[in-house]
Amino acid sequence: RRESEIHRRRKAERMVGPQYDLVGNPLGAVRATFERAAAAESGGRDPVAAFRSKDWGASEVFRSFLFEQGGLDKVPLLDASNLGLIKPNTLVRFRGMVQDMLGNEFYAGAFKDGSTWRTNKFTDFSPFAMPHPCDSHLWERHLFHCVPVPGQNSWTLESSPGPDLRQMANCLTPEQREKRKRDGDDDAMDVSENGNGGSSSCSKKPKEDDVQIPSSSAEMPASENVPQMNGNDHHIPGSSFSCLVKIYDMPESQVKLNDVAEFIGVYTFDPELAAPNDNSDDIMFDLIEDVTAQLPPSKVPRLHCLVWRKLSSVDFLAKHPAVEPLPSLLKGIRQSLLSHLTLVLGKDDLAANCLLLHLLSRLRTRVDVVTVGRLSLNFTGFNRESVSIFGKQLNTLIQGLMPYSQAIPLSIEYLNTATLQPRKDNKSGRLVTGVLQLPQGAHLTFDETLLQSGSLASKGVENTVLLKNLMESQMVEYDFEYYKLEMATDVQLLTLSEGKSNILPSDLVVPFRASTVSAVNATSEELESWRWYLATVRSLPQSSEPEIYQTIQDEMVSAMRNDRSLGCTELSRWLTMAQITASSFGEKSLSLEHWQMAKELERLRKERMQ
Repeated sequence: RRESEIHRRRKAERMVGPQYDLVGNPLGAVRATFERAAAAESGGRDPVAAFRSKDWGASEVFRSFLFEQGGLDKVPLLDASNLGLIKPNTLVRFRGMVQDMLGNEFYAGAFKDGSTWRTNKFTDFSPFAMPHPCDSHLWERHLFHCVPVPGQNSWTLESSPGPDLRQMANCLTPEQREKRKRDGDDDAMDVSENGNGGSSSCSKKPKEDDVQIPSSSAEMPASENVPQMNGNDHHIPGSSFSCLVKIYDMPESQVKLNDVAEFIGVYTFDPELAAPNDNSDDIMFDLIEDVTAQLPPSKVPRLHCLVWRKLSSVDFLAKHPAVEPLPSLLKGIRQSLLSHLTLVLGKDDLAANCLLLHLLSRLRTRVDVVTVGRLSLNFTGFNRESVSIFGKQLNTLIQGLMPYSQAIPLSIEYLNTATLQPRKDNKSGRLVTGVLQLPQGAHLTFDETLLQSGSLASKGVENTVLLKNLMESQMVEYDFEYYKLEMATDVQLLTLSEGKSNILPSDLVVPFRASTVSAVNATSEELESWRWYLATVRSLPQSSEPEIYQTIQDEMVSAMRNDRSLGCTELSRWLTMAQITASSFGEKSLSLEHWQMAKELERLRKERMQ
């Protein structure tokens, strides 16, 4: 393995040379690989054949550095708090959700400058003067407007912290600080890392002579011309910071709306590009689509993506144990989590067991309008007093276990004023988000004890229909002004109410009966093990042997004969509960034992309902 790593490192050095700083000067490495590829074909009839596919090996150099040489931890993680600390044209990471897909953008990817071929890939504008006319190649890149994941909980930020930018900023020499002061850029910093991990993060590396680095403001200036991401709706959290991600050499369908991903690439944030001169001779400006004018570089930073990957719940775990999820291991963690859930719910064993199944549920497949695997939960018997105790404890625990979660106070005022539905603003060409634009695997808790008698306005009625549709079919309707489009989702839904909710018809209704108020405190080690357990179990495949399935089917037929009120929906829920029960023990196939456990849980629930 060590020989393989040495071979890959030497290959990378042959591509870009050991002198390039892949974090501090990624564009230097991009141009070096491009020039080598062009030079290798210089003797042929077509000197651009080596990069006609638009990928000449640059991305592979960065992929090897990031994931094989341990370079990922050296790359700063871009967020609203450090925007002014990161220097443009350096390598950054951004973790977020694809909030809008802005189509494609054409740009002059390669052009001939005299006898030399140059590239504009991974840049907003050409770092070289482009002669007119010139031999050039028009390439295409995909634009995605990305935002921090709605409802993302703070513990997920510990999984990939990156370098401490403020500590690195203190490493600047007095001469460097004085220079930045003269340049009016006190808060900016030079993120300087050695591409091969051989030098200190405090050492300043010289840039290439031909690298043009625009100045950057440490603070985002206000812009009245930029439409608000949330349509000025205070009910929608986490919409003040966003990033325009440009992805290269990618098939159309790989990145989808509401995907959660990590994008690694060249960062640009330049107020000078906010209003390009109409008389500009730069052909790059002529190709910019109108939609990006609504997201000026002075307000929304750009990330020219070199490497990207979709993220799942497992990727947010700070300590990902390299152990096989054996049933013997998972069974112990299951018991630990179940005991804690029981304490949180006032020693209500039935409610704790149902909550565990709810937290482990996920949408496994769709058959026409039928969704298989979902298990929304409605705890009844709550009032404002009990919500302030057990509801608060429950929300705190869910925030500590799930990567993204939100607690929604469901009142008449909320229904009449909140923007739940995402809608297309055809004037700006952008999608304005709504509360229900969520990533796969998000968790919503609705507090219905706040509902009082009152009148629903037309918007309130529309919001009620949206929530009911989400509950019943895991679909969210998007408003594109001239038509409506339903988008599939996978959201866990928990409702706390006094009686059975009429607005939110859940799959499982459980009367809540707490017997005591217990002090609940979980250690960080326990929380980490429970997070790993939930993420692992939800990802397990599920199947059943034909003999087991036939036995279960026979029991269902018998149950329908004995109780004519049973329908297909309820029987399907029984099967879902049994499958989740099997998964909760780490089993990948359903057994009769798990089926009986689910039936017993259902019997106890119905007893309590009477």
